Amino acid sequence: MDKSPTILISNRLHRPISAITAYDYPMARLCDEAGIQLILVGDSLGMVVAGHPDTTSVTLTQIAYHTEMVRRGVKKAVLVADLPIHTYDDPEMALESSRLLVAAGADAVKLEGGLGQVEKVKALREAGIEVCGHLGMLPQRVKEEGGYKKKGKTADEVEKMVAAAKALESAGVFAIVLESMLPSAAEAITAAIEIPTIGIGAGGSCDGEIRVLHDVIGASPWFVPPFATVHGNVAEVTTIALAGYLEEIHSTR
Repeated sequence: MDKSPTILISNRLHRPISAITAYDYPMARLCDEAGIQLILVGDSLGMVVAGHPDTTSVTLTQIAYHTEMVRRGVKKAVLVADLPIHTYDDPEMALESSRLLVAAGADAVKLEGGLGQVEKVKALREAGIEVCGHLGMLPQRVKEEGGYKKKGKTADEVEKMVAAAKALESAGVFAIVLESMLPSAAEAITAAIEIPTIGIGAGGSCDGEIRVLHDVIGASPWFVPPFATVHGNVAEVTTIALAGYLEEIHSTR
């Protein structure tokens, strides 16, 4: 079945969709020039950039600041910014927060959750703001759930996620990220909706994939998720370069 979303931002995305996080100008520019279709200023920056144990410390001001940086490096890709935890607790707050991120340069915003987010999505779409959904494991709820837990292990859970995906689609999201769920669950959701699904730790049946940039390029060797394939070794190159710099200093003095 040919999935053909009608809203404008989806017309810029072509299956298979390539998506990646970026948090600053040089990395965003490299991703954009490489041909990545969607660049996310994710609240994962709380972990990857700031060294926190999860995403719940990230503020709206921080996301806006990094969005401004990334915007300067992005000319072609769709630029999406995460709404951090407790910045979209009701439709009015979601609208105010999203307007700030759009003013910072985002083409769209992303929020986590299912049926409880439908009215917020509708409010954003009515205001002309594009929205990406996010189902499955929700990093902003890690403290509530007591850790990062794989989703879609029961038929009831899958049924609820399918219903949520359909509701988000009807509300107007242009795509839905499916994070850390059984491949069979991601396949069921993908088959049930017309808009694209973008997977991360959800198997190979989604319409695209998103990864954290640092995992892809090997910039953060301290932890690599089991579903991520490392395609570079930036940490090693950086260590070698720093050793060369130290040698330069010592040899010239």
